[in-house]
Amino acid sequence: MIQCQKNKFNLPDQINYLNCAYMSPLLKEVEKIGHKAVSKKNFPHKITTEDFFINTNKLKKLFANLIKANNYKNIAIIPSVSYGIASVANSININKNEEILVVSEQFPSNIYSWQKLANKNKAKIIVSKSPKIKESRGEKWNQDLLNKINSKTKIIALPQVHWSDGTLFNLKKIRKKATENKAYLIIDGTQSVGALPFSVSKIQPDALICAGYKWLLGPYSIGIIYFSDRLCNGNPIEENWINRKNSQNFANLVNYEPNYKSKAGRFNVGETSNFILTPMLIKSIEQLLIWKPKQIQKYTKDISKKAIQKLKELGCFIEEEPFRASHLFGVYLPKNTNIENLKNKLSKKNIYVSFRGSAIRISPHLYNTKHDFEKLITCFKKVIK
Repeated sequence: MIQCQKNKFNLPDQINYLNCAYMSPLLKEVEKIGHKAVSKKNFPHKITTEDFFINTNKLKKLFANLIKANNYKNIAIIPSVSYGIASVANSININKNEEILVVSEQFPSNIYSWQKLANKNKAKIIVSKSPKIKESRGEKWNQDLLNKINSKTKIIALPQVHWSDGTLFNLKKIRKKATENKAYLIIDGTQSVGALPFSVSKIQPDALICAGYKWLLGPYSIGIIYFSDRLCNGNPIEENWINRKNSQNFANLVNYEPNYKSKAGRFNVGETSNFILTPMLIKSIEQLLIWKPKQIQKYTKDISKKAIQKLKELGCFIEEEPFRASHLFGVYLPKNTNIENLKNKLSKKNIYVSFRGSAIRISPHLYNTKHDFEKLITCFKKVIK
């Protein structure tokens, strides 16, 4: 079993950081690589033509390994989830009255492009709403999603786990029904990939989009997207030189190339080589592959299990285990609980969590321990009557 890995991070001892879903800390080794990469720009004569391509291909191969994708050429590098979602939306033709299915309170970056696409083509946004906070909530939500998939459904866009409370969606069942209705399945993996196992070969998404600064433990402003072959002939939202065939031949760039690189090569963001952020994300994914998402999930489950039981005994609602993740879960307080009082007590004890909607989002990683959760519970006990 994997042990606590706090020594690999620079988090101060007095800080109880249960907030990786907000932003992960950098690994010490990733920070070092970042400093080294910044300094490299002092010596531009040492940046070679090969440097524009070597690390980007390495990053794609590592990510392909992480998500169990067969071909790294189905992967592109992007700056953000919104960029990736826009690229996908720009590559799908949708007709009047066809439907785009989303879940309620989905993260905005996975909504706005779909709204724009629907408005432009007079299509419909269908929302699977979160059931009331009570027993079997996650199961009912999953069933509602399945019930809403029909012959009019053109796109299903949702996360693997809900960003505000960790509700787990059954992607295998959703994929099966999507296939039956010839619908595209677009997954935002930002709050899951890296900490929760994901297999492209099993789920077969049409696109999987991930920001790098959360569970991939990387820097801000770099992300990765997987495109299925079904979408690889789509329309990129920008045109840049490095996405064309033979772009490694700098001398020949004056002869404009009409053809894109194979598969997802056309979707890379401009200046995709990013000599600072790319090597940092490479290092973080290398570490995740050593730890393995399955082990991260097991570790976070082990350290939070007792605390979750105590929170339920205090009258809090937390989704049942089959329908929530272990690395990210929401706590719903009993009625009439003074939430501001709780915020103050957490702040005084240097305990960091997030408040998203009506949920208190708790998101541990390998730098946390059972003791961190004991301190968290102490604050809840002082507030809940």
